[in-house]
Amino acid sequence: MLAGAALAGAAPAGAAPAGRRIAPGVTYRQFDVDAAAGTARVHLLTVDLADPHVRVGLLYPGTVAARATVSRLADSAGAVAGVNGDFFHITETQHPGVPATGAAVGPAVADGQLLKAAVPKGQRFGPALPPGTDTRDVFGVGTDGRARLDRLSLVGSVGTPDGKLPLKGLNQYALPVNSVGAFTARWGSASRMRAVCGTDSQRSAPCSDDTYEVTVRGGRVVSAAGAPGSGAIPADTTVLVGREEGARRLRELSPGDPVDVTHTGEAASSGVPYAFAIGGFPVLRGGAPLSGLDGETSAVRTAVGIKGGGRHLLLLALDGAAAYRGGLTVAEEADVMRSLGASDAFNLDGGGSTELVTREDDAAAVTVRSHPSGGAERPVPNGIGVFSAG
Repeated sequence: MLAGAALAGAAPAGAAPAGRRIAPGVTYRQFDVDAAAGTARVHLLTVDLADPHVRVGLLYPGTVAARATVSRLADSAGAVAGVNGDFFHITETQHPGVPATGAAVGPAVADGQLLKAAVPKGQRFGPALPPGTDTRDVFGVGTDGRARLDRLSLVGSVGTPDGKLPLKGLNQYALPVNSVGAFTARWGSASRMRAVCGTDSQRSAPCSDDTYEVTVRGGRVVSAAGAPGSGAIPADTTVLVGREEGARRLRELSPGDPVDVTHTGEAASSGVPYAFAIGGFPVLRGGAPLSGLDGETSAVRTAVGIKGGGRHLLLLALDGAAAYRGGLTVAEEADVMRSLGASDAFNLDGGGSTELVTREDDAAAVTVRSHPSGGAERPVPNGIGVFSAG
């Protein structure tokens, strides 16, 4: 059982003292907690979104199907601090010849634009989801400057001469069975073949043998292929990938046919558009832990908490050094966030992905504050960046 979130122990080399100011509205501290697996060391960023100098945004390598270390992502974006983000397609051993894409599981919004949608629940990577949660769950900050937990669904269509088709995927490594998905320049150059492998409930199911791909440029079909391809997609181009019934519908198209592809993200609980959003899963809502949280499996974890009506954030990363590698259970993580005053909290990718970085005044690069459990930074698809104009 969690004994409490109390300051204790010596700080790792290079770590900032408790409550050190990183930038206006941004502070960093560390503390230890007693947990079921032993002592866990917490690295914590407190972010005041009410400060006009402060904002948070998505850290990512510029395309969805790519990875980079948190320090590189933060430095490239000019962030003063950051943590790793969503779970992702890290390995691919069940479909020989199909490479891992590195793409994240859930939705992602950057600068108000939907970059990608969520894969089917059975296609996700990561620990078991708490009851009632979904791959579409997000933590985000709206254009009103307030943070919230929400569920972000893809709403889109493919307009053809024979009518509209529902669009069920956007820049994601797995498409629903019988569907059509869109890939844009934001996807990158990775193979699109993985999108037609597995099923909605079984990630390891074989790749579909009934597929079709149509390339649309300038609003018209320019080419087609019997299987998903790879390579960079130009900015004025959309590649449509279909499987099963979706493939059958795409085969009805011919070069020169007009095609209109639309897509947006629809929030379940807020009418405010998102400036930034990232996938994971909720562990705390309205000050209460979700039912069915895992209280048995301890691990190094990353999480984000919301307090003050969405005007304050808590970005938490556990240390992965050998002395603290036992980490926390998801249930303990929720308890720590609640003890810190969070009303809502959201679990992000953990283990070797967990990392927190900060940049000191006038420093040219960020410093990694937590010790990655794998001994070195792991490249990840995205993260949460903290930015300061002060």
